[in-house]
Amino acid sequence: GSGKTFTIDNVIQHVQRPTLVLAHNKTLAAQLCNEFREFFPENAVEYFVSYYDYYQPEAYMPRTDTYIEKEAMINQEIDRLRHAATQALLSRRDVIVVASVSCIYNLGSPKEYEKTVLHLTMGSQPREEIIRQLIDMQFERTNADVTRGHFRAHGDVIEIMPVNEEMIYRVMMDADEIIAIHQLDPITRKPLQTVHDVWIFPAKHYVVSTARQKDAIRAIRQELKNRLEELEKAGSVLEAERLSRRTRYDLEMIEQIGYCNGIENYSRYFDGRAPGESPQTLMNYFPDDFLTVIDESHVTIPQVSGMYNGD
Repeated sequence: GSGKTFTIDNVIQHVQRPTLVLAHNKTLAAQLCNEFREFFPENAVEYFVSYYDYYQPEAYMPRTDTYIEKEAMINQEIDRLRHAATQALLSRRDVIVVASVSCIYNLGSPKEYEKTVLHLTMGSQPREEIIRQLIDMQFERTNADVTRGHFRAHGDVIEIMPVNEEMIYRVMMDADEIIAIHQLDPITRKPLQTVHDVWIFPAKHYVVSTARQKDAIRAIRQELKNRLEELEKAGSVLEAERLSRRTRYDLEMIEQIGYCNGIENYSRYFDGRAPGESPQTLMNYFPDDFLTVIDESHVTIPQVSGMYNGD
């Protein structure tokens, strides 16, 4: 009731810059997001927090040769909001992102993410090229109902649901030319409106070009080879076997479908970072002149400081 939010609203209005508002928990971030949406109804006010409802990190106990796989349950609605935030940052400047401290975690390269955007517009765009690019963007093809991050292609009709919105885009084609793009209600499937073009962003934040992927896989295999030699010299046969099996499985998944569970563990190679170099985070999606606001700083700043190199 002291007017802090109203004061910050006026500061944002005055400086006219993309703004990151850092809060110390999801509930407070949601409350702030709703308040900012009331003050900025025409702007992109987005919510960015951790999307895990449940997370069990992987673990290995050499004494008993017990390996516990990583388990995670992702909240699909929060995942949608995270994609909406990054896409807004790459496509407009009137953006306010209310985030928790998870915004300093690895997110994937914004350059690669932006590079793989698909622009569908009226005119020539071959059907097979659209399908191939959607697959490269980690969209999954389905014959069932189209949900977030999926598409369906039957004859001259392609239906796509982006990851950042609950909306189906029906692309009508004739002789490898787009002749119409309709927005459909995902429940009733009734046409809502016709649009002239649409921008489709990747279904995952971890996307890389084919050339970068090949270089990364080559570097991962080399490090795996070096590490296996170290473990075998040390007599750690079980550890070497576990590491070899898991890494080769992940590499096969990346080669076949372009993604694997825990792909963030290999992000250094896909980003081309040196050992120890900081990963790409949400802040890398902001332009250089963005404004940062820290709410409840007496709680939020110690959270950031508690992270590795948080100071």
